[in-house]
Amino acid sequence: MLIVLTVIGVIVGGILAYVYQLVNPLIEANRAAALKTAIFELLPEAKDYREIEKNIYEGINASGSKVGYALALKGGGYQGNIKLMVGISSDLQKFTGIVILESIETTGLGTKIETEEFKDQFKNLMTSPPIEYVKNKKPEKDNEIQAITGATISSRSVVKIINEGVAQWLLTIK
Repeated sequence: MLIVLTVIGVIVGGILAYVYQLVNPLIEANRAAALKTAIFELLPEAKDYREIEKNIYEGINASGSKVGYALALKGGGYQGNIKLMVGISSDLQKFTGIVILESIETTGLGTKIETEEFKDQFKNLMTSPPIEYVKNKKPEKDNEIQAITGATISSRSVVKIINEGVAQWLLTIK
């Protein structure tokens, strides 16, 4: 019985490894396409972009002028990692928005971080002071967003990922 289970395990493991090798290039191509789409969504004036550091992209308009930055960030959420991209204006003063690239948050609650209603709150927020979230009331300051009811941890995670990633990047360029 042990030999049979071992043989089955080896065969199934080999099949999984083979399938992974077949589909991994497709997965990576889809991730690259999603990243490119996110950059142009966050920096609509951009006609092209270039990677200036790992996971940091500079949008360029038709005349070659810088129109803003897009930062790919990652951090812990309620159930797993959240990968997102945040756009920043060329003067580094305001956010142009966010795009959630990958998330495995709770269906029906935490997945609301992917809704336009939640993401639109980040448009035109000031980059300094750090973003804050409020619960059960409307934001009153230029750096506040309203947390999702029932998904405060996911909302807080998005805010933390953005605040930490942007603060670290801004320190390196100043």
